[in-house]
Amino acid sequence: MSENNHSSAPLPPPHVQLIQMAMAHWVSRIAYVAAKLGLADHLANGPKTADNLAAPTGTHAPSLYRLMRALTNLNILTEDATHRFALTPLGEALKTGAPGSARPSILTLASDWMSRGWEQLLYSVQTGGCGFEQSLGMPIFDWLAKHPEEASLFSETMVGFHGAEPAAIAAAYDFSGLSTVIDVGGATGHLLTTILAGHPASRGILYDLPHVVRNAPALIQARGLANRVTIESGSFFDRVPSGGDAYLLSHIIHDWTEPQCLTILGHCRRAMAPGNRLLIIEMVLPSGNAPHPGKMLDIMMLVGPGGQERTESEYRTLLDKAGFRLTRLVPTETAVSVVEAVLA
Repeated sequence: MSENNHSSAPLPPPHVQLIQMAMAHWVSRIAYVAAKLGLADHLANGPKTADNLAAPTGTHAPSLYRLMRALTNLNILTEDATHRFALTPLGEALKTGAPGSARPSILTLASDWMSRGWEQLLYSVQTGGCGFEQSLGMPIFDWLAKHPEEASLFSETMVGFHGAEPAAIAAAYDFSGLSTVIDVGGATGHLLTTILAGHPASRGILYDLPHVVRNAPALIQARGLANRVTIESGSFFDRVPSGGDAYLLSHIIHDWTEPQCLTILGHCRRAMAPGNRLLIIEMVLPSGNAPHPGKMLDIMMLVGPGGQERTESEYRTLLDKAGFRLTRLVPTETAVSVVEAVLA
């Protein structure tokens, strides 16, 4: 038996843990500036000093050095004896185009506009109103529609944030026998193309707002599915395409208030035929004290678009109101589940 058997380090005292929570935004801002400056891209071809990178990044060399030294503390960079910095595996993941979409995710999740929205959390808790609407002057999705660069980053962020989910959903749920799958609010088609890749006889319809689906053709083409996916632009508050065997709503219902959810579900209901399936993909909250990432995401829904995460019983109640019957809950290897429903 090895003698290097180390037990995990004990947790710090409660007051230290709380102070560390309060400092978490420091890490967020450091990671954001590293992503904004493109440090990982500048180091892609080998180690460099802060002096080497000051001009290309438009920074003050001594201050850049301090930032890069801090990044060694986060295991994003390493520093050698000559003060040259190199990428760690964590740093490699910060490069533009690296698998997992970490860079666009950081540029969105730690951005100034998102930070300002989170500053309104107290307002949201006190009033039930959307903090982001308070800070942006309009609902978050309306703001994104007016800011195409941020909207594109947001779409990439959703791919990064939900990265492992599409494969897990495709593995957990049986999509065989479905001729046409309609992804309602499917953004760039990441989930839809993952499902179709495993079912050659199926085709899909990707439906979302015009400024959202504009990035979809490149992804669909790259996955060799251009001849099996039709892109339709429109709002699920106005209509939903008909003719599908299954209707996907992936991370859609949690974004909206109950009346808005009932509108979306109503359009799905009108588009569906008997025997069709409605598949809601969300983080279904456990009851009690069980830890779950959905409990944190629920606060983003409160302060951001004004929606919420739900328990299974809450989904059952919502679906009943919309004229559906919840048939089963299919867990996946990730934090999301597939809530399957049919016409009542």
